[in-house]
Amino acid sequence: MEKVIFLDRDGVINSRAQEHEYITCREQFIVLELVPEAVALLNRNGFKVVVVSNQRGIARGLMTEEDLKIIHRKLDQVLEKKNAHIDYYFHCPHNIGECDCRKPETGLLQKAEKIMDIDKSSSYMIGDSESDILAGRRYGVKTIFIGNGNKEADVCSNTLYDAVKYILKIERAVLL
Repeated sequence: MEKVIFLDRDGVINSRAQEHEYITCREQFIVLELVPEAVALLNRNGFKVVVVSNQRGIARGLMTEEDLKIIHRKLDQVLEKKNAHIDYYFHCPHNIGECDCRKPETGLLQKAEKIMDIDKSSSYMIGDSESDILAGRRYGVKTIFIGNGNKEADVCSNTLYDAVKYILKIERAVLL
């Protein structure tokens, strides 16, 4: 069975867009500090890293699937410099209420389950919104909220790097 870290993207991996705006191109995609190092720690400690992201900008016609692939290639290139990688990307391109894959629904996590034998007891959903945490809870994995004050999450953390250090301590992994 595989230990999986599900990561929301905007606000966890990269800087968020302004309220009611979207990251629609590679130039707007700014990777947050220590994210490559955090992902590298997960990779080296045997965790699969899976990005699960709502991408409503596609449904609204503000970007295309190809634009999203270009953004994710940029992330791959940034991570590669630190010997890190994302194992899988899953996204919801739909508007609210049109599907079962848009978080807080669990469809994106279930897609991952179709290609991996997930050990839910050692897996986590890390996000910065209520919908991320709710999706993780509904799916049955531990949850970490990036930010303060989320009462539904198992743990709150300031950054992805801090969340990863917490996970590695709990899972008795080695900080390499």
